[in-house]
Amino acid sequence: QVQLVESGGGLVQPGGSLRLSCAASAKVFSAPRMRWYRQAPGKQRELVATITSSGIPIYAGSVKGRFTISRDNAKNTVYLQMNRLKLEDTAVYYCAAGTDLTMQYWGQGTQVTVSS
Repeated sequence: QVQLVESGGGLVQPGGSLRLSCAASAKVFSAPRMRWYRQAPGKQRELVATITSSGIPIYAGSVKGRFTISRDNAKNTVYLQMNRLKLEDTAVYYCAAGTDLTMQYWGQGTQVTVSS
């Protein structure tokens, strides 16, 4: 059964904003770490942001100050607010859940395209 479902991707101009959502089952949402990854064509998958079960956010340097990860425990949902988007933010964004050592659950991905 599907454990993580992402939504919110789309086409946006440089400098614009998007908010991604990741809806999880209660079991998956209780994982110690919820993360957003991204993978651009021809590139390796990159960790974008992490949020702990207690709500502590951690960001990759490339998105710090522009992206915000958050969680709504009542809705079992994690969000990624992306502001001041750049061309290089174009990628498929994946939500994942697990521990520090391994992500046990993955979503299907949502495409984000930044283009003028």
